[in-house]
Amino acid sequence: MKQIIETRKTPRSPGDIRYQGVNHLAMATGDMEKTIHFYRDLLGFRLTAAIGEPGYRHYFFSIDGVNGIAFFEWPGVQPLPRKPHGQPVRGPWGFDHVAFGVATEEDLWAVKDRLAAAGFEVSEVIDHGTIHSIYTYDPNHIPLEFSLDVRKNPQRLVVGDPRPTPSVLEGPDPVPGRWPEVTEPTPREKRIVLPGIGSDIRD
Repeated sequence: MKQIIETRKTPRSPGDIRYQGVNHLAMATGDMEKTIHFYRDLLGFRLTAAIGEPGYRHYFFSIDGVNGIAFFEWPGVQPLPRKPHGQPVRGPWGFDHVAFGVATEEDLWAVKDRLAAAGFEVSEVIDHGTIHSIYTYDPNHIPLEFSLDVRKNPQRLVVGDPRPTPSVLEGPDPVPGRWPEVTEPTPREKRIVLPGIGSDIRD
């Protein structure tokens, strides 16, 4: 049975952090050329940075100008074993698949048709209630999903779990008081940024 839990209308406080999508997800590949051909040339993501040193590369793609995906290329990296999206696993694990959002139904079908024309295995369109999705794998066997949000109000929390965890029933908004408050913020004069790989390149 589906529940809908409304978002509380709480005013924004000065200490709230403003997030801006996913800066990038960092993946690994053993073949950067195939990876570029898939993400830039087939999917249309823009290649925005190409950092490297002897022994490795780190390349970045922009999905929509805000969200991104990046790849390390290390010698000897092999494609992942192909695991079906969402298939249960046991033992140490931390990643299942990457889902990219699309804006319209036309976009979803365009991605499906483009993948099929390029010879990639791609699922039929699946209705998950809140989203319509297709599934495929990139050249590194990273499982990918492309999803269209079909909710009338994407800000609502929709609960379809018959036994949700207690925190779900508290609603979608952050619960104050669960974590210690910051009492000693880093003063401006101590905000030091150390150089790292790529710090010598600028726009």
